[in-house]
Amino acid sequence: KILAINPLREAGLVNFRNPQTPRGVVGHGTDLADLHLPIAVNGDLALMQGIASLLVEWDAIDHDFVREYTDGFEDWKRHVQNVDWDEVISATGLSRQLITEAAQMLRRSKATVFCWAMGVTQHRNAVATIKEICNVAFAQGNIGRRGAGLMPVRGHSNVQGDRTMGIWERPPQHFLDALEKEFGFDPPREYGFDTVDSIRAMRDGKAKFFLGLGGNFVQSAPDTVVTSEAMSGIDMTVHISTKLNRSHLVCGDTALILPTLGRTEKDVQASGHQFVSVEDTECSVHASRGPLEPASEHLRSEVSIITSIAEATIGDRYGIDWKAMRDDYANIRSRIARVVPGCEGYEVNVRRPGGFILPHPPRDTRTFQTETGKAEFAVSPIEVVQVPPGHLLLQTLRSHDQFNTTIYGLSDRYRGIEGGRRVVFMHREDIAAAGLDPGDIVDLFTRWDGDERVRCAHRFRVVEYDVPRGSAAAYYPETNPLVPLDSTALESNCPTYKSVVISIAPTGTRSSECPDVCSTQEVGSDWSHKTRPQPEHLS
Repeated sequence: KILAINPLREAGLVNFRNPQTPRGVVGHGTDLADLHLPIAVNGDLALMQGIASLLVEWDAIDHDFVREYTDGFEDWKRHVQNVDWDEVISATGLSRQLITEAAQMLRRSKATVFCWAMGVTQHRNAVATIKEICNVAFAQGNIGRRGAGLMPVRGHSNVQGDRTMGIWERPPQHFLDALEKEFGFDPPREYGFDTVDSIRAMRDGKAKFFLGLGGNFVQSAPDTVVTSEAMSGIDMTVHISTKLNRSHLVCGDTALILPTLGRTEKDVQASGHQFVSVEDTECSVHASRGPLEPASEHLRSEVSIITSIAEATIGDRYGIDWKAMRDDYANIRSRIARVVPGCEGYEVNVRRPGGFILPHPPRDTRTFQTETGKAEFAVSPIEVVQVPPGHLLLQTLRSHDQFNTTIYGLSDRYRGIEGGRRVVFMHREDIAAAGLDPGDIVDLFTRWDGDERVRCAHRFRVVEYDVPRGSAAAYYPETNPLVPLDSTALESNCPTYKSVVISIAPTGTRSSECPDVCSTQEVGSDWSHKTRPQPEHLS
């Protein structure tokens, strides 16, 4: 059984066709979701508390798990028993009947996997929402049970694996201690900057050097105008990149682009062909070998570039053999095995077919690294973004053919869009209430509390789509100029790309309000939209 919770009714939630097999292309596909909840944007916290209230009412609780492995259940139980259903229905845009049907699915399930991604994490109340998802999982004992668990989708391997390898602005002390023991230097103990604070530091003159290992930082980051000004005001920008992107056009006083091999290209060093290791969403680590000939004989690998920078700056100050790590990546993996928890025997394990699974205490032994040593229920009040009359709550999202902000095209088979990306998806009644018609060209505006500057994004075509009233959607990075730098999730500081309060006006009618024109790109004359695309027509 699959319960899909998403403001947009998308093809990938409802039906799947596998383009890699003839049967998958010509057949009717596989039906997926048994129930779809078209939730209003930012209604997830209220939804989970409504579901929790019903599960408590029905006593659909794993009391043995709660008693042995959790702490704080009674406080949480009292909280959800007193949930205000009028508030839940208002926040979610869903009927109590539909929420009850979803809760019945959980009640009947013997094992549930809770899967979420950026649609949950990029809100002001994101951390509270994730805690509430965990609460429901705890209450039903869906931790450490076969076929059950919590599954945050954290993206491809540079997101998942980098954190495991310590690439974090707040590394734990035990990790720093292990680094010091292995390499003979004392790593900085003070915390660094995350993405949002890095932009603030560059803006305020506290950071003067930027090095990006991959990615398209300026286009990926929030508040595009502010980010661009911050980047262009520093001493030096360096991009280690597999391909050109728009961030390369925003330069410090000195700017370098260092082309590098992609992971799909062969990597040959002094000891022969090399491979790197990657980690997927399920904490599975495996080897990755590029099969393609490099685009140029002059390209160097990321490892080669980084170790060469280290040689030129740090040299032999700490006795670290940078050349040995460059010549044979196994020398790096041997260090990983002694520093990173769970990576003992790394070189042997990663070479096995399929690699290996990192240890995960809650899953493996139902143990928890908390002060109580147990899974901790959290009590969170229902909070919802307040949207003034005449405004909409915008979520930004990717198109079908989009890989982050590095490669993307003009074909979104998920939603039936062809030939253009500057579109805003709206409910037909919201379109009419704004005095607009489908196909009209509009500008999008937002203003952040306490900030007088109006943020804007220009020339978007209105698309009638099956979204909840009061909610809207558009692609990123085109709408990143609308995301205020200071609009971030409590506790995590993640930008609120999924909770942007906007107003809409026909293009040009409010141009005087937005002096810093973020974009004047044309929408394209060959744009088309298949109204309410049918899942069986989409892959």
